Amino acid sequence: MTRPPSRFPLDLGRVQGAARAATSEVLRPQRHLHHAAQDAQQQQQASARHAPSGLGLDSVAVRARMVQRLRADGVRCEPVLQAFAQVERHRFVDTALANQAYEDTSLPIGLQQTISKPSVVARMLALLFEGEHARQQGHLGRVLEIGTGCGYQAALLALLSRSVVSIERLKGLHDKARANLAADLAGHRSGDLRLVYGDGRLGHAPRAPYNSIVAAAGGDEVPAAWLDQLAVGGRLITPTHDAERGGQVLLVIDKQADGVVRQWHDAVHFVPLLPGAA
Repeated sequence: MTRPPSRFPLDLGRVQGAARAATSEVLRPQRHLHHAAQDAQQQQQASARHAPSGLGLDSVAVRARMVQRLRADGVRCEPVLQAFAQVERHRFVDTALANQAYEDTSLPIGLQQTISKPSVVARMLALLFEGEHARQQGHLGRVLEIGTGCGYQAALLALLSRSVVSIERLKGLHDKARANLAADLAGHRSGDLRLVYGDGRLGHAPRAPYNSIVAAAGGDEVPAAWLDQLAVGGRLITPTHDAERGGQVLLVIDKQADGVVRQWHDAVHFVPLLPGAA
């Protein structure tokens, strides 16, 4: 049975009903063969009606188990959990790695880059939702993402915001994300999601200011352009190196009318923020 997906700014895939157990009577050795054959046929037909398509990775139950693990790990932001329940992560990784897509692990996506662990992505998005704008409005507003990668986080952000600009400096990944999202969005309302090829350190001034900025790469300092393009009341999250804390951590910056407030959170390991485009 197919269930319509929730109405978000961006529908990113068909949400299918969880597979239901067949109700056919269990086959018993003492039953006549023709009765057993009839039961087997009925059971096969019932399974065909309710089983997920493909390899089963696109079933609601698979993503529900991932959401359960995220919840058990402490993620309590319901909009974020709902987005994870809807976006099919296996469509954003190579076919050979699809069976690992819903494990809490990072996976290679080419060009020496990886798709981040679900728990790390969920943590960062949940932190965004604790910002002033998101608390008041119930969504992330205008979002700037630094580091599109394969497009998975952009797909999640599109469900949680009013608009998304996502920048990728590697042309190969920019093209891959565009293909992944185009395939995922085929036949659905695309919403306001823009992919940009360029230097993420510069942000994207034409659509500033942004209520939420999230980066998937970090350096020793936060680029001034990001702070300039962050709206008052907005929140920025980026990995950054902090010598006092012994390495790379998540830095949360809230922009207020009289300046910025910084908070340091979890230790993380992201790729370095590099200049230019390649």
